Amino acid sequence: MTTPTALVWFRRDLRVADQPTFLAAGQGSRALALFVLDRRLLAPSGAARLWFLYGCLRDLDRSLGGRLLVVEGDPTEVVPQVAHQVGADDVHVAADFGPYGRLRDRGVEQALAEQGRSLVRTGSPYAVAPGRVRTADGGRYRVFTPFRQAWADHGWRPPASTDADHLDWIDPASVAVEAVPVPAPPAVTADLPEPGEAAARERWQQFLGAQLDGYATGRNRPDQPGTSRMSVYLKYGCVHPRTLLADLADSTSEGAQAFRTELAWRDFYADVLDQRPDSARRNYDRAYDALATDSGPEAHRLFAAWREGRTGFPVVDAGMRQLRAEGWMHNRVRMITASFLVKDLHLPWWWGARHFMRLLVDGDLASNQHGWQWVAGTGTDAAPFFRVFNPVLQGERFDPQGDYVRTYVPELADVAGAAVHKPWALPGGPPAGYPSPVVDHKHERAVALDRYEAVREVRRRERGRS
Repeated sequence: MTTPTALVWFRRDLRVADQPTFLAAGQGSRALALFVLDRRLLAPSGAARLWFLYGCLRDLDRSLGGRLLVVEGDPTEVVPQVAHQVGADDVHVAADFGPYGRLRDRGVEQALAEQGRSLVRTGSPYAVAPGRVRTADGGRYRVFTPFRQAWADHGWRPPASTDADHLDWIDPASVAVEAVPVPAPPAVTADLPEPGEAAARERWQQFLGAQLDGYATGRNRPDQPGTSRMSVYLKYGCVHPRTLLADLADSTSEGAQAFRTELAWRDFYADVLDQRPDSARRNYDRAYDALATDSGPEAHRLFAAWREGRTGFPVVDAGMRQLRAEGWMHNRVRMITASFLVKDLHLPWWWGARHFMRLLVDGDLASNQHGWQWVAGTGTDAAPFFRVFNPVLQGERFDPQGDYVRTYVPELADVAGAAVHKPWALPGGPPAGYPSPVVDHKHERAVALDRYEAVREVRRRERGRS
């Protein structure tokens, strides 16, 4: 009896543990491990994400005993070519629900079908795949809170019991295709986390032991190490969220509940993007297409000040500098800096979203774009239009002693305590080299409220005519 041959095509699942595609291929089957360097995905990725991705690929290759085949090109062409060369019956993947990924996979599926082969989708990067959590009438959720409850009620599968020895891996050198080495990591200045599956497991265990108990409140404190820092490992599938959920299954602590909610947000935004692929680039709530935003030289000058962390508002500047220094920003500060761009500088949310995606090592299209839309008030769970984060009050509340600001804004390193959040109020004004505020927050808040109210008024009139 001939042993079946499978092709396992890795994408956002760069691990060997808890790997459903291995189960689908069949234990003991001959299999070729494949990764495709797809220029459509690599081109918009910033240096930090490429550095981390290539590190994950090297780690995966080591786990597979040097038997990861890396090729470059259009997946609709190279995946069927590799499948033909190795004689694979099926190509196994974790389902991709992103706008590009869905189109790409349909193209690959069609090309494989012409060869008499199948694209087999098993699992996804999410605890619950988009489309599986449904309302009572079979519809899709557009608001997070009921989604979160339905998500918890739906539940998720236990982790798959797999490792590198689950399949009989084919030596890539025996396959007549043009292989390429994993690219050399690009030069980066950011201090990035260790890539790969082993690093993900180590970081998770550190979090469970040191941060989980205080996570419910600690996750909002950028001056403390209260977050999990697992987002980048989830982004590349170095660990699956259901593995994390399984480890938390017996915990009813506030920290565990808060962490489960964060994973629910991740699944929710993926579900929203699946429903509305256009929301990656445009307002989810199209009524806000009418929201007035600024443009012209002054707008671009202020945008540059925001990007460079030179707005004169310390917590905003600390966040933007942390982004450059680490390829990452604390989530609370992501909200503060986003609110400042949209509601103090009156600039389009997608300007900021693009900048974040270029620099974030954990940049995830669904979470990033919809997180920005939440702050801008244009998304699903739109923040009330009157919610305009005061950068001073936010800094004083969540960085009460100013330690976060002093870490990333050296010009303010000698300013003690909470006074660091109001450097313009110091005797003599801001220290040398640190700018004065680029805007008056109180005034710009009023401008923002007026602009949002104008959109609400248009909506009221339209409803009155319907």
